[in-house]
Parts: sequence; C-alpha cells; structure tokens
Amino acid sequence: MSICVCGGAGYIGSHAVRCLFDHGLDIIVIDNLSKGHRLSVDPNIPFYQGDLRDRVFLDKVFSENKIEGVIHFAADSLVGESVLEPLKYYQNNVMGTLTLLEVMNQHKVKTIIFSSTAATYGEPVSTPILEEDPTIPTSPYGESKLAVEKLLKWCDHAYGIKYIALRYFNVAGAHPSGDIGEDHQPESHLIPLILNVALGKSPSLKIFGTDYPTKDGTCIRDYIHVMDLAEAHFLALNKVQETRQSKIYNLGNGQGYSVQEVIQTARKVTGHPIPTLSIERRPGDPAILLASSQKACDELGWKPQYFELSTIIQSAWAFHQKHPNGFSD
Repeated sequence: MSICVCGGAGYIGSHAVRCLFDHGLDIIVIDNLSKGHRLSVDPNIPFYQGDLRDRVFLDKVFSENKIEGVIHFAADSLVGESVLEPLKYYQNNVMGTLTLLEVMNQHKVKTIIFSSTAATYGEPVSTPILEEDPTIPTSPYGESKLAVEKLLKWCDHAYGIKYIALRYFNVAGAHPSGDIGEDHQPESHLIPLILNVALGKSPSLKIFGTDYPTKDGTCIRDYIHVMDLAEAHFLALNKVQETRQSKIYNLGNGQGYSVQEVIQTARKVTGHPIPTLSIERRPGDPAILLASSQKACDELGWKPQYFELSTIIQSAWAFHQKHPNGFSD
C-alpha cells in the first residue's frame, strides 16, 4: 500500500516525500511540474506527471497503485496574484481538489492530509492565532483553501473520507543535506529573495510596506522550518489512520519576526550587506500572523527541531550556495 503525494515535486512536497521515504513509507508522487522540479524527487520513487483536474489521468494513477492515503500539496499559493487572478485560484485549488476527492471516493481511499494555510484566518482577531478563531480570508488564495476545508468536512460526513488540514504559517529553510530546497520561478518568498541578493543575483531586496502597525513598520510572520513541517505531515498521517477522526491544526513556531529582523539575521548568516528598497504594500497582506501550535504539539506529538531563525536561514543558505541557479544547476 502506498501514500500518494500530490504536488510532491514542489518545495514543501519534495521535503515531505524525503521525510516519508526516510520513515520507510511507500510513496508515489503526482506533480504537473508547473512549479515543481523532477530533480527534487528521488528517481527510485514512482512519479506521475499530470494535473489533478484531469480525471482520466488521476483514475489511471489510482488504478495502477494500491493507495491507502493521500497527502495533498498541489495548489497555486501567491496571495498577491490571487487578488488579481481569483478565477485561476478557484479553478486550480478548488476544482483540482474536487476531482481528487471524487477519484479517492471512487477508489475507496478514505484518508487525506491537506496542505492548508494561515491565510484562512485573514486579519487575526487575537495573537497568537488559535484553530478556533474566526476564518475571514482577505485574499482569494485564503478563500480557496478555506473552501477546500469545508469541502473536506462534507466529504467526511457523506463518504467517510477522514482528513487532517494543516494550516501553515511561513515555511522556510531546506533539507540539512543541501540537496533540495526552495526554488520558485519567479521567486516570491522572502528568505530566498534575500539570499538571491546575497548571491549577487539581485541588486537589492524590495520591502513591501514599511507602515504596518508593528514595532518597525514591516510585516511580522511566524517562520517554520520545512523539515519540521514535513515531520508534522508524517505524524498527522499516523494520527488520522489511527483515530479515524478529522482535525485541523496550526503549524508554526509561535515566534514572530518582522521583515527587518529576517533581513538583519540573513546579513549575519551570509556576511552580505543586502541593500533594501521600500515600496508600497501588497494587497491582501495582514500585518501580523503568529501561530499557536500547541494543539499540534499536544495531539500529534509534534516538536519543532529547527526553531531558531538563524538555523532556518543557514539551511536555506546552504542550499542556495550549493545550487545558486536552483535545480537547473
């Protein structure tokens, strides 16, 4: 029996695949390679290139493999882009998951771990954010993920498909080996953008907004190491298979860092001055996103290992130094 990882060649997905493989699980990977990289997945792991919205393709994958559970990462995930192109986000994120769930139900696969997001909360009503807090997204991206969470709830009720939805905060870092890491084209995430400046690939870093109601005027985010996140998926899979209970968990470190603090730490790690350029805010960006992950710690037995910001940035820096042009090296 295998675990099917959708979006398993992407940044988070490839690290989860490595983690699950190291735990001894049989894995198959689905990815359309629109953002993922074939080189990020071990060549010995069965790989299917295709889109989740293609029902014929999905039925082929599920017919050829004995699948006992699904971990679902495949999605578009840029907040700003989603505001400009909401149809794209509903089409890919919601319709792709809808087709996946239809095929799962057809093949009697009753377990799914869903990659959700802190963007489901929108502007938080309290800090740190709890799973029970209101979900009022401020972007189509967050709305699309919340729509899937609600779809999962009703699929559980109607078909007995049990799920755990993991609401991530800001994911960063790379595998300790430096072999896989974050490589988006174009890049949009803060830490790799900072490191591109340190590598000399960009002249300066754009800071989107310096007038937020925070200590230094820049956004505050909760950074979680990608390998801690990957381990949480393994624990969540075990939990839902054991208990047959659907749940939602936050995943973060509970420690907030401003954009300016991340830049200062990266300057120390890389030894580079990293010039910056302040520009206007991006639409849909909340001022502060900070998680309470106590529920995941208590119920999943999850314990982050890479919680220091400097450690997170050092691991990302190791990957970028080893692969300055990403997986095209």
